[in-house]
Amino acid sequence: MKTSRILLVVLLIALAVMSACAPKPSGPIKVRIGTQPWIGYGPWWIAQEKGLFAKYGLEVELVDFVQDTEVNAAFASGEMDAANLATHTAIKLFANGVDLKVVLLEDASYEADAMLASAGVQSIADLKGKGVAYEEGSTSDLLLNYALAQNGMSLADITPVPMPASDAGSALIAGQVDVAVTYEPYISAALAESQDVHVLYTAGERPGLISDVFVVSDKFAQENPEAVKALLKVWDEAMAFYKSNPDEAKSIIANAVGSSLEELATAFDGVQFYDLSANQSELSGGFTETIQDVAEVSKSIGLFETIPDLKTMVDTSFLK
Repeated sequence: MKTSRILLVVLLIALAVMSACAPKPSGPIKVRIGTQPWIGYGPWWIAQEKGLFAKYGLEVELVDFVQDTEVNAAFASGEMDAANLATHTAIKLFANGVDLKVVLLEDASYEADAMLASAGVQSIADLKGKGVAYEEGSTSDLLLNYALAQNGMSLADITPVPMPASDAGSALIAGQVDVAVTYEPYISAALAESQDVHVLYTAGERPGLISDVFVVSDKFAQENPEAVKALLKVWDEAMAFYKSNPDEAKSIIANAVGSSLEELATAFDGVQFYDLSANQSELSGGFTETIQDVAEVSKSIGLFETIPDLKTMVDTSFLK
């Protein structure tokens, strides 16, 4: 009897050890990504359309937001595992204590962020005393303040009219303001609707000032490093599709942002995308200077008081 009990205990221990060592059932890793209707985030919609997330063992939900403040709040509160953010927004969140990592430079805007004006406004100096529509805290805010500063002016010289970037162009056409600062697809829509509207100033005046990055929460990155690497591979494969099938890729993106391909005919020319090869050189090279410039402009317009340690914010380890 004693021997039988001993054998039973040994058997139970062996089964417990085997159970602990046995491979656990694995499934796709769930990731919630905050995004907005901006063509620079296009490769994610290509990935969704072409089933690339599932291919790399991911179950991704792309959550759309209208305003920067909405996606910022959702990411900062932990509702999103990752987010597509303007570079200055990522710096602002990091400066305010949000634990994030920049793991990918997605795009830089040249002509796709711009200031639109009525016929009576032909220069930045003409903005003095004029009503200017723009979304506070967004890339439009950054572009406006940079343009004013370059011309020895500030917000005190204009009449600020804060509103979502999606509404700024309409306000200009309706005559509610003299200038609208916005981005694609709203630029193309406004220009197509009124011949009296023209482009006054673009982000191309300071290359790299307006750019976007992909960030992940530090907690998610530490717990799911392979998922982060997989996301970067997804982006790269989507980028390859964009390059080899530009018409179909642009059609997918246009549909995702709610515009026709015709409306965005020139918009894509104003944006530069970065694949993983470009990121491997940029994130540890030229981008380090650009991000410092962005931080200084952001600080000058009051987005934060102290520039954080940007080297700890950017993590290039997932690119290796």
